[in-house]
Amino acid sequence: MSRDSGWVLAGLSPARRRLVLVLLAVVVLAVVAVAVPLLSGREDDASSAAPDEDVPGPVLLVPGYGGSTRSLQGLADRLTAVGRDATVVAVPGEGTGDLTASADALAEAVDDALARTGADSVDVVGYSAGGVIARLWAADGGAEQARRVLTLGSPHHGTRVADLASSLAPSQCPAGCQQLTTDSDLLAQLNAGDETPEGPSWVSIWTTDDTTVTPPESARLDGALELTVQSVCADARVGHGQLPTDPLVQAMVLAELAAGPPVELTATDCAVLRQG
Repeated sequence: MSRDSGWVLAGLSPARRRLVLVLLAVVVLAVVAVAVPLLSGREDDASSAAPDEDVPGPVLLVPGYGGSTRSLQGLADRLTAVGRDATVVAVPGEGTGDLTASADALAEAVDDALARTGADSVDVVGYSAGGVIARLWAADGGAEQARRVLTLGSPHHGTRVADLASSLAPSQCPAGCQQLTTDSDLLAQLNAGDETPEGPSWVSIWTTDDTTVTPPESARLDGALELTVQSVCADARVGHGQLPTDPLVQAMVLAELAAGPPVELTATDCAVLRQG
């Protein structure tokens, strides 16, 4: 308070002086009440800013159960041919061990790719169980590093094939297999909250001809753009094992990883995708 304002207050009666001081206190509190949410909102906006959809970074491809990197190399080569930095992630235990260990391997690969390229975010493609691995990584903080997560024929809600293996030949169904059963504790926990954490945009591509992920609808992912191969080309006959190598599916993946938001592909895109 300035000296002049102090003299003004001194010239007032005690009752008026108290009234003026109360009014000043109310004004100060009102200013603080408005300013604090605005400032904290700016901090929240800065800390939760999503990656720029128009700036694709490197692509990490995660193999499924069995862990063969060869199954994804053709898709990686096709991404490289259009100028993308694409790496197939080697998962421990040939993909049959604890899926959380594979998620840790993905986290390391993402950190390496960001450091190597200087990019702000990555795109992740998870094939089969690789999509579950990608989700485990995203749920453990990886969502903050991803622009897009695309799952390809992934058993997000388990597969009856794993159920059969677990019940009929448990010795032949290691940790990764057990975690892909329809009553898996890991999947129950992963699906209990938000199936698609904020940060990246999510896409799930799958085939209605899948006899490995059974039922095929297990590949549905709440909050993701859902695309069956047959919704784009009704006469397509693509099995589970063909998803990463089929030219049509590869073209769909490239379209969904392009700059900008995910694309609502329809039957009108079939001919163009088959040519590409």
